[in-house]
Amino acid sequence: MRNIFLHLHPAKVNGTALRFNRTFGLGGMAALLVVIQIITGILLRFYYVPSPAEAYNSILFLKNEVLFGQLTRNIHHWSGVFLLLIAFLHLLRVFFTGAYRNKRKINWLFGLILLVLIVFSNFTGYLLPWDQLAYWAITVGTSILSYIPLFGDGLRVLITGGKEVNGGTLQTFYTFHTAVLPFLLLILVIYHFWRVRKAGGVLIFDEDENAEKVPVIPNLVYREFIVALVLVATVLVFATFFNAPLHEKANPAFSMNPTKAPWYFAGIQELLMHFHPFFAAFIIPLGVMVFLAWIPFLDYDGKEMGNWFISEKGRRSVKSTAMFAAGITIAGILFNQYLINFEILMPKMPALISNGIIPLVILMLFMAAYYWLYIKHLSLTKAELVQVIFVFIVVAFVVLSLVGIFFRGKDMELTMPWEI
Repeated sequence: MRNIFLHLHPAKVNGTALRFNRTFGLGGMAALLVVIQIITGILLRFYYVPSPAEAYNSILFLKNEVLFGQLTRNIHHWSGVFLLLIAFLHLLRVFFTGAYRNKRKINWLFGLILLVLIVFSNFTGYLLPWDQLAYWAITVGTSILSYIPLFGDGLRVLITGGKEVNGGTLQTFYTFHTAVLPFLLLILVIYHFWRVRKAGGVLIFDEDENAEKVPVIPNLVYREFIVALVLVATVLVFATFFNAPLHEKANPAFSMNPTKAPWYFAGIQELLMHFHPFFAAFIIPLGVMVFLAWIPFLDYDGKEMGNWFISEKGRRSVKSTAMFAAGITIAGILFNQYLINFEILMPKMPALISNGIIPLVILMLFMAAYYWLYIKHLSLTKAELVQVIFVFIVVAFVVLSLVGIFFRGKDMELTMPWEI
């Protein structure tokens, strides 16, 4: 424990590791946002009442009567949004610089756990205002669990405390959001940083290994302080000009149209519109999670660590794969929406086949064709091939999320953003 708290930084670091484009300060920014979330969350607890009868009114009281109450809530809201985005970008940075292999592989797993905890911290906090947006977003978000075979319905009932979102759900979410998850986040963030320290700090390029080492104070601490100031200023600007959303009080008898899951689950909700729920809510997410956890334990050739996108071939394959993934995802959405709906086209087949196996096989055939026509000729290493798969997954999920957030209007029909 003494090492965890006192040895987060070595006495000296490699001078080249201080360059901003090595890490962009993403890990430190995420840690700072966790602290901001905890501090503002404690302040909000003084006025918030976790019950369906009083939750919404307590938010109104906080907003209209408490000095700086609205600003505090805004800071809490936007720091939560930024925390999720920055944690995701940090994951990308770690992957694309190869900082997930060898003695860093276990820390990659802890990073994935931290990202999941951040997602669920946002998810549990989403319900607390108890307005229409929160109530129906959580209703949709928890309903995704029911598509998990065998134990999905039981898991949903366990989380919501019944067949639908209710007062028990609010109390459970409040407890996790204000006590369990912050504690786990704080402990794991400290441990995560400590493991980075034990692995030798920021991963550097091979050619920079013999560069001069400089004292952490003031060289590194000064840069961290500047990044922290910029981040806090950005959060304050958003908190000043953009209020945290608050709709009318939750009404279980009247659903919103469109009814959308929280924005970070929009990709899965969009996927549910194109694949059978067994594939969209279980098989595909489970496959992605297994792949991400499996990545560090593959036997890679050579070092290939510390360099962005591994090599020039790696950069070319990343760019082409990103364009391919974006193109095929958009094409798939449009085809399924306007041209080909396999479930309608083949009504006599079980939906699991017509709207699950067949679309997935077609997608795999397109990916195989892309591999044989382009990727195979690049003679990529194993690390570069893993990078290609990772990029395809990330870009496809981002496109699905953007479509779900900005291009789904009434009755979840495809609509231009200005028409929603």
